[in-house]
Order: sequence, then C-alpha cells, then structure tokens
Amino acid sequence: MNQRLEQYDLVLKGGHVIDPGQCINGIYDVAIRDGKIKEISAKLPDHQAHETISVENKILCPGLIDLHTHVYEWVVSDSLCADDVGVNAGVTTVVDQGDCGSATFLGFKAYIVDKVQTDVRCFPCINMTGTVTPDSSRTALYGPDMVDIEALVSLATEYPHIIRGLKAHNESGALSRWGTEVLQLARKAADLTNLPLYIHIGELFDVNEANRPKPEQVIDKVIPFLKTGDLLTHCYSYRPDGLLGKRQNVPESLLEAVKNGVLLDLGHGVHFSFDIARRMLEQNLRPYTISSDVHGNFMIPHSDNTLDYSLCGIMSKLFGLGFTLEEVIAGVTIHPARVLKSETEIGTLQVGSRADITVIDLVEGNWLFHDSIGEQLVTKQKIVPILVVRAGRVIHPHGRLLRDLQPIKNLKQLAKTIDSVTDSKATKSPIK
Repeated sequence: MNQRLEQYDLVLKGGHVIDPGQCINGIYDVAIRDGKIKEISAKLPDHQAHETISVENKILCPGLIDLHTHVYEWVVSDSLCADDVGVNAGVTTVVDQGDCGSATFLGFKAYIVDKVQTDVRCFPCINMTGTVTPDSSRTALYGPDMVDIEALVSLATEYPHIIRGLKAHNESGALSRWGTEVLQLARKAADLTNLPLYIHIGELFDVNEANRPKPEQVIDKVIPFLKTGDLLTHCYSYRPDGLLGKRQNVPESLLEAVKNGVLLDLGHGVHFSFDIARRMLEQNLRPYTISSDVHGNFMIPHSDNTLDYSLCGIMSKLFGLGFTLEEVIAGVTIHPARVLKSETEIGTLQVGSRADITVIDLVEGNWLFHDSIGEQLVTKQKIVPILVVRAGRVIHPHGRLLRDLQPIKNLKQLAKTIDSVTDSKATKSPIK
C-alpha cells in the first residue's frame, strides 16, 4: 500500500534553528503549509514540497520583531517606508512608536498597515496628532490639552490587532512645561485599554529653562506611573536625563521598578552609548527587548540620508558588549512578541504559528560599528539577513537601509581604525 506523502508549500532545509521561546537550538528542517509552521524536525518524513530551500550553515529564527520604528511615511516627515524598515531589512513585524495619534490613526491603518508586506503594529502617541512634525519646538502639540482618552479607548477597542500599547514621553522638555500631567493621562488611558505604556526617556522637546528639572530627578518622576509590563525605551541613552545620565550608579528607584516588572527597551536611535551600556550592564541592567528606533533625517522630509544603523546592525553591536547570539535573538523575537501579547502567533516557530521567519548569515571578521556619539567598537561577527518568510511567502531582502552592514570601501582606513580599537573595546567615551 502506498503511503500518502505529507504535502508542504515550503521546506527550509538544514538550517541552524534558534527559537528561544521553545528552547530550540540545533539543526532542523522547517516545513510550512498555508502560511503556518507545519512541522520542525531533524529529519522530516517523506514529503512533497512546492519549494525547498537549503539554508545549511545559516541561522534560522522566528521572524525578527522591531519594537521601535517610525513608518508613517509621507505624513510624519522623518518616517520611512515600512517595507524598507521591515521585510527588506530582515524584519517581519515592525511597531510604529507614536507617529500616529487618535486623530491620525485611521490614515495610518489605511495607507500603511493595509498596504505593505510587513506586519505593522503601533503604539499610538498619547496626544491626538502623534508625531506630525519632528520639530521639538512645537510643544503645544504634545501637551495635556491634546490628549483625547475617549478616542484612544475607542480605537484600541476597535483595532486590538494593530494597537498594542501607548507611547508617552518623560523627559526634561515635557516635565518643564506640564509636569506629570501628560503622564497621568497616559496612565489613565493605559488602564482603560489594558495596554502597556512605552515611555521615551532622554531630552527631546524644547525646555522651559525656568522650570528645567534636575537631570537625575527625571526618572523618579515617571516611575510612580509605571506598572508591570510597561517599558522604558532608550535604556542606554547618553542624555543627561537618561536612566543613568552622569551618575555612576543606577538609581535604586529604577532597580526596584525593574524588579517589579518594568521592562527596558534598547531603542537605539540617536541616543545609544556604548559607555552607558557597559556601566549599566555591570549593574546587571539588560534590555528585555532590542529595538532600532529607525527614522529619517529630522531636517529633510522623507530623507533617509542620515540613517546609519539597523536592527541587525544593533544586534551585531551587542556581541561586542558580551551578549550571546541566543540572548540577542530572544530580544527581537519572543520578548517583543510577549510585549505585544502575540507570542503564539509571532516571535516563535511553534507548530501552528504564522510562518514568519528570518534567515541570517553570521559573518566572521573584524566589523567596525559606532554608537550615537561616534564611539567605536569592533565585533568578531555581524548578522546579515539573507532571506525572509512572511506568512509563508519567501522574500529576498534588498537591504537598501542596511548601510551599517555594508563593506567599508576604504579598507586601509578600516585596518588603521581596527588597530586603534583593541581587544574589541570601544575607545574612551566623551561622556564625563
């Protein structure tokens, strides 16, 4: 009797599968059917597949999730194309942080979420208009009068698959103008929607100098408003009012908040410091989620000419700070999936989950990276995305925005720089 062969749409064969959510780390075949993970096995049973792709000597992991992006393209002037930031950068799910608000969300859904290949979620900004302009002097747009809690609750109820949290700011400019009034409203909205708060840390808006808070007091202003599952982003910010700032030690209030379940997000952007990262790592403060905060040029609408970092590049930088591959992958898969309360759908390769997969090449060498203030670091490996599967569909990323992963043309200058950055440690930080 002929046994009926198992039918698959796609088989990814022989990859080194790393799925931290399931504690999988080994060589496996992954079978996909109808846009779902059908089977993971060291040796699939006899089968027929419409397409088989060998991924031997490559890392296969759940589709990467970037928890902090800006993709309300053409509406927010420094936002970028969601697919350039997403599937074409090896990322299957992106979360827009605060580009839209209650008054602009429907346009975001219609022209971004519904139009692109990448899975796009969002944390709307607590203010009605979102981040319509990156001009930090337009402070009136972010005050308490621009918060409509009822509208946020209504949208979160109607579109729970897209709206997965709320964005607010705790930094010197906001505190100097409104104190904690906006934070109070954000807390109320989060409680009514049962969504996490995602709080920006580090000076952003123009400061009313007459009311400028002391930098070391800024973090203590927000902590009373945070609950288990809320997030603080830009955790390794070099800004004076960042989580560490100019202090030598992490404040006890932050340590207690983390102990009680407040989560730290990397949020690289233009805030990330190797020096701050090292000092906080020494005190065992590690990001739960690893995100990019990719955005364009603040001064030129719809220009990406200043972008020199990417999620995969950031993952690579963390190798130089002592993170393991498994730890880095967890920070861009199962951990953000749990934040989004979507861990059975994305961030995992469990059977029945959506077939969102990233295949990466772990390239050996001496790779030069820098932080947001120009400090340099050499890593021995870099992560380069080579294949994406999005809901079962194969995509070959063009990598247009992966400039930090491109070969450096001036090899003599690179060799000279690497010689000056010894033992894979960055040069001394200008932060005092």
